[in-house]
Amino acid sequence: MKLRNLLLLLALCWAAGATAQLPEGSRYPKREFRGAWIQAVNGQFKGVPTETLKQTLVNQLNSLQEAGINAIIFQVRVEADALYGSRYEPWSRYLTGVQGQAPSPLWDPMEFMIEECHKRGMEFHAWINPYRAKTSLKSELSPLHPYREHPEWFVTYGNQLLFDPGLPACADYICKIVSDIVSRYDIDALHIDDYFYPYPIPGVAFPDDASFARYGGGFANKADWRRSNVNLLVKKMHDTIRAIKPWVKFGVSPFGIYRNQKNDPLGSATNGLQNYDDLYADVLLWARKGWIDYNIPQIYWEIGHRAADYETLVKWWAKNSENRPLFIGQSVMNTIQHADPQTPSINQLPRKMALQRSFQTIGGSCQWYALAVVQNEGRYRDALMSEYHKYPALVPTFPFMDNEAPGKVRKMKKLRMEGDEEVLFWTAPKAETEMDRAIRYVIYRFEGKEKVDLDDPSHIVTTTADTFYKLPVKTGKTKYRYVVTALDRLHNESKAVSKKVKL
Repeated sequence: MKLRNLLLLLALCWAAGATAQLPEGSRYPKREFRGAWIQAVNGQFKGVPTETLKQTLVNQLNSLQEAGINAIIFQVRVEADALYGSRYEPWSRYLTGVQGQAPSPLWDPMEFMIEECHKRGMEFHAWINPYRAKTSLKSELSPLHPYREHPEWFVTYGNQLLFDPGLPACADYICKIVSDIVSRYDIDALHIDDYFYPYPIPGVAFPDDASFARYGGGFANKADWRRSNVNLLVKKMHDTIRAIKPWVKFGVSPFGIYRNQKNDPLGSATNGLQNYDDLYADVLLWARKGWIDYNIPQIYWEIGHRAADYETLVKWWAKNSENRPLFIGQSVMNTIQHADPQTPSINQLPRKMALQRSFQTIGGSCQWYALAVVQNEGRYRDALMSEYHKYPALVPTFPFMDNEAPGKVRKMKKLRMEGDEEVLFWTAPKAETEMDRAIRYVIYRFEGKEKVDLDDPSHIVTTTADTFYKLPVKTGKTKYRYVVTALDRLHNESKAVSKKVKL
């Protein structure tokens, strides 16, 4: 443990020196996706008393907020079940320990997390697994599980029960679940991970001969048909979301290799499992067609990995973003457990972050997994706080969804309250539609005659959903300029309004 701490301290020193010559905007970007996955499938919530679990989640969010995380991807559907009040599927065993058993006292984890994330200025992305119905054949299904009503929709593969992707009825059902979530919950995005057709079991064929015979007409081979099935689901999910709430994003975090060069000259110089050939997930097509709004490939390997080198893959995805927001899925544990090949005395975090930020097509990263950050494994959280996330960052904009900023705030003034407390007040800008509405405000502060530069995140004091800000108590002799801007649901930023004050 002492050696690990020493290595990270050296890493921080190296990082500060290596980036000192970069422009401030490059070293500390004002806009960057800084996500973290909170999973249920590992059983961390199972059977935990309600109040204890609520406090655990609050503690995690507080820690992640301090570490600069601005988006939470929270798993709400593991195996055709629900960590929320679903109209169609049973309560998850990953929450209560028994599928179909409601939590007692009754609460809704997704609703709770949405409120807590938004309170902290974090986005909430509802993470579902579309096809998986059982992670283990030993688990008992609730009478409310969709398998009970439609066993013909499902196939068994290895130790899993899965929706058959070849059946149109399955795609319709999955989109009904998506529609229910999007229409009833104030989510910022819906998110799916890397499980499409299941990871192949050597020597075991996926049992879809019957559905291929029924629906595979017009396809020369089963592989093309399988990809078409997933394509149709992804497009249908995207269209479902857009029709209900056009500000809700649809994102995917696929396996880190699209195709290997040995199978496709345009693929990456890697030698591993492939999205296109093994999982039947044509991720580049989805991005090119505009069926996904962001992509977070899971590049969980280290720099120097023989089959799947991290640097090779980051460069490949940066080149093949297909004009859609691209973020990098980072493995916390893998990063801290491997030394930098060029500087063996430190781990790989500094080099990975420098590489990520060197490409204009990469707009941030997402940490797998959130608890590793919270537990400060290898002092990873310390490094985020002291260097890589030293200042706040706004979530990147999505101009293809909405590129119009809200109006600027109105009637900003400073008032003295009881006890000599001074508060900035303003009125929300007018809005004709939900897409125009300001939902949050950015507060900047500049000293005296300092030039106002809203691209410098070091001047961001906070973001808030309130239309007021309590000014800090000082001597009353120092001049400051406070600047307030408004953000809409897709983080477009309004023109600035400023106020000079003495504190």
